[in-house]
Amino acid sequence: MAVPKKKMSRSRTRRRKAAWKVPAPTMAACPQCGMPKLPHRACRECGTYAGREVIETG
Repeated sequence: MAVPKKKMSRSRTRRRKAAWKVPAPTMAACPQCGMPKLPHRACRECGTYAGREVIETG
């Protein structure tokens, strides 16, 4: 079983953990209404996907 010889300092640990960042999701413009939406998903504003209405919006 592997055991570290020395204690890892806080700064070294935190520097390693700081590299794990979650990237911001890419947004695409809806071709119908122009609002930003996630790619390959129906638009929340107008309810269209691939040129047809798939969700009824109020």
